[in-house]
Amino acid sequence: MLLRPSHAHTAFSATIIMMVSIFLSRIIGLVRVKYIAWEFGAGPQTDAYLAAFGLPELTNYFLAGGAASITFVTILNRYRERGQAEEGERVLSIVLNFVVLMLTAGVLAAMFLATPYIHRFNPGFTPWQVELSARMTRILLPGQIFFFVGGVLGATLLVRRQFLYQGLQGILYNVAIILGGVLLAHTMGIPALAVGALAGAVLGSFALNAFGAWRAGVRYRWGIDFHNPGLRDWVMMTLPLMAGFTLPFLDDYFVRYYASHGAGEITKLMNAKQLFSAPMAVLAQAAGAASLPFFARIWAQGKHFEFATGVADSVSRVIALGLLAASAMVALAQPLVHIIFLGGRFSAADVHQTAGYFALYTLSLFFWSAQAIYARAFYAAGITWLPMLAGSVVTLVAFPLYGIGYHWHGAAGLALASDAGIGLQTLALALLLHQRRMVSLAGLDYTEMGRCLLAAVAGGFATWTIFFGVGGMLVRLGGTHLPAQSRLTDLAILVAGLALWAAITVWTLEKAGSVLPGVLKKRIGLA
Repeated sequence: MLLRPSHAHTAFSATIIMMVSIFLSRIIGLVRVKYIAWEFGAGPQTDAYLAAFGLPELTNYFLAGGAASITFVTILNRYRERGQAEEGERVLSIVLNFVVLMLTAGVLAAMFLATPYIHRFNPGFTPWQVELSARMTRILLPGQIFFFVGGVLGATLLVRRQFLYQGLQGILYNVAIILGGVLLAHTMGIPALAVGALAGAVLGSFALNAFGAWRAGVRYRWGIDFHNPGLRDWVMMTLPLMAGFTLPFLDDYFVRYYASHGAGEITKLMNAKQLFSAPMAVLAQAAGAASLPFFARIWAQGKHFEFATGVADSVSRVIALGLLAASAMVALAQPLVHIIFLGGRFSAADVHQTAGYFALYTLSLFFWSAQAIYARAFYAAGITWLPMLAGSVVTLVAFPLYGIGYHWHGAAGLALASDAGIGLQTLALALLLHQRRMVSLAGLDYTEMGRCLLAAVAGGFATWTIFFGVGGMLVRLGGTHLPAQSRLTDLAILVAGLALWAAITVWTLEKAGSVLPGVLKKRIGLA
């Protein structure tokens, strides 16, 4: 049974499991964002709530590397390939004990730094916003300990090719935030969401993975052995993750820094990115998380050609699908955002701005998808310092772009700067893998990606022109107007637009000789 928690998946079934679970998680995540928008709107208090996640995530990033499960998958795979699985689990306990002590000390220190941190890195906040955000920061901070422990325990399940537990984490986390708001918002206000997030870290990350690890036979051991070679291996792999700065992590920080000067701008930008990240997670995170254990095992076995072709195929696939998805999302951004966010305290003006930011973010969907796979290729090979060094250089180069973008075109300029930065990050990782002869750029399927780009432009441009360009202009010239703020109208436009986009896109792909339509028809039983 694929849905049995202890089922050992293949690369294909793991990808399917992760895509479905991440898709469900993102759907519930959108319900969470919709609830917050409805209940609290887009203003100073929601900006303060989103800024409250900054210091907790930074604490985890610097003290635990922010990628415990990624480095542990590689290390545990090495022990299993050598027939030393029990020793690998002993190393797991040693590292777990060591980092929990560090994280606990870091969390306690961060409690005292919450107010000055919020004030320094959100320069546009009022004193009231600073204090509210600092209060929620202190609620969120302990959750980082549970995220780390859950990530380490989850790594033991990934090397056993058990993916269902990881797939359920995001679902439980989002549900906990929603319940926190529903149950406590009327007595606590917006800090109720932070309480829900803390509960989600305890239940969704720690408790779920602890149960799965216990069922898999993993046993925890007390004590720290500083002379254990496994601890040294983990430190050497993770230290670059602790010391390096990468744009995929710091992008939100840069955006919040500049957007804090406009009331509600942080909320609208983050809502747009949350909506944009749903297909990105399905495309890249699912494929990356599912493929990492398999890539790590192939590399450990010395099958470097198979490794290179596997990574190149994965990147080609997510770029092709990312281009297609982006064209539909950009063309139909307005009705999509309107349906999801309008209502309660989230006004029509908020929706209009959020839709614009969403369309701009979506332009870089294929970059976000590709860089996630390229980064995991390095991690699977046990190389962490090089991508972190490259990421730090890219971050230093990209940071001024955010300031230029904000002063040029406000919050929209921040979205464009994010696109440019993640493009540089992707190109840097691709060139490094190519230069080290790990994954050749020549291995990418440029022909298929070109076909998908052509189909994406044709489908997206035609859909937008008919519904919002020429079609919208003819409606205005005829003196008629679509019903204002009508979800039914938006839903009709969205459904008709998707049907038109799909028809044009599939037709273009078939005429260009793409294999995707045939593969899709086989998957759904039409061929």
